[in-house]
Amino acid sequence: MDYLLLVDKVIYIDLLLFDNLHLLANYWQGLFPFANTREDGWERTSPVRSYPPNGYGLYDMIGNVWEHTADWYAEPKLAAKTSPSACCTLDNPRGGRKGESFDPATPGLKIARKVIKGGSHLCALNHCRRYRPAARFAQAIDSPTSHGGIRCVIRVMTE
Repeated sequence: MDYLLLVDKVIYIDLLLFDNLHLLANYWQGLFPFANTREDGWERTSPVRSYPPNGYGLYDMIGNVWEHTADWYAEPKLAAKTSPSACCTLDNPRGGRKGESFDPATPGLKIARKVIKGGSHLCALNHCRRYRPAARFAQAIDSPTSHGGIRCVIRVMTE
């Protein structure tokens, strides 16, 4: 791997996980899976709002638990752009169909997979590295874990 690319990735992850004052998310500190130094005070999950909100006022967008979504997982496909000004993203990307979510590495095992996002308290700088809220990962729907959850949204009406 190119050294500069590796340095860029580590710096980007560092910016997501801590600023000059404090940690910004619950993740594994130390060498996974052998030594969690618990610099953040948590061995496993942490209560919501244990860390400051992001620039949009949202809490726990990365780390703590993987966010389960309603989308079926499918390998990304290039779609026709509806807007010629759009550069590098799909227009309104969505998950696949249930039948597309099966793991191609195990063709005889038909267990559907959903999209999970955001990393968990078990992600570490030496393992996982999927701390971006936009990063998508496949999770079999029959897999119980202690590091997955859902996002609850409360809309506050203002006058």
